[in-house]
Amino acid sequence: MKRACVIGWPVEHSRSPAIHRYWLKLYGIDGAYEKEAVRPEELAGFLRSLAERGYAGANVTLPHKEEALRLAFIADEPARAIGAANTIWLDNTGRLNASNTDAYGFMTNLNQEAPHWNRGRRPAMVLGAGGAARAIVYGLIAQGSSRVLIANRTRDRAQALAGAFGPAVSVIDWDGRNQALAGCGLLVNATSLGMTGKEPLDIDVGALPDDAAVADIVYSPLETPLLASARARGRQTVGGLGMLLYQAVPGFERWFGVRPEVTKELRAHVAATLGGA
Repeated sequence: MKRACVIGWPVEHSRSPAIHRYWLKLYGIDGAYEKEAVRPEELAGFLRSLAERGYAGANVTLPHKEEALRLAFIADEPARAIGAANTIWLDNTGRLNASNTDAYGFMTNLNQEAPHWNRGRRPAMVLGAGGAARAIVYGLIAQGSSRVLIANRTRDRAQALAGAFGPAVSVIDWDGRNQALAGCGLLVNATSLGMTGKEPLDIDVGALPDDAAVADIVYSPLETPLLASARARGRQTVGGLGMLLYQAVPGFERWFGVRPEVTKELRAHVAATLGGA
């Protein structure tokens, strides 16, 4: 039996088991996907013992993403550029490999839901400067975005992120975010604002051009206040659930040997675990 897991501290919130167990059943694979609560001080030992524990690899969630990258023997280009790993696996010589599939997940979902997001090569604005924002900035630049604007409540963090990606990325003051939207073709919320239990994101999507797209990485609720506001104003919207589903595809293929599909049935299955459909 092939086995994989998700590791984090805490880990109970993870939706990865709902995704991977669905695919295991769908494709008739003799496999298992578990949750492993791993304390930060135990991470190195846990990763060294992956094979002994019977795991082919794992998803990595907070707070372990940066340390997992550091501990890997081989890391691919996205993981190195983003500075964190969310997917690890053992190769056929037992070496620990690391990748970051967040940019892949976000961009695949964006290209499907808003295929003309870069029409006219207008700037994209990303709100936030954490790990998700870094992955999204990487993905946007890799797929031809001419300019990315970053707005974050803490300007220093935004400047550190922009500095990692060169002149195509620049920082906008948080207080100037609405005015800067006027020429943008894409707005991405890469913060937790608007998530269930969090304060809403305060931004005027009406300042965007009529044909701009609005994406939110938050998936609980499935339609955030930002997306509802954008939809009401006729803007194209991209929800966060798709990013979650697509980022899981490469890991499943690595561990279980089948490249799975993201379908409306999978979306409904995972949405049901969030209390919505």
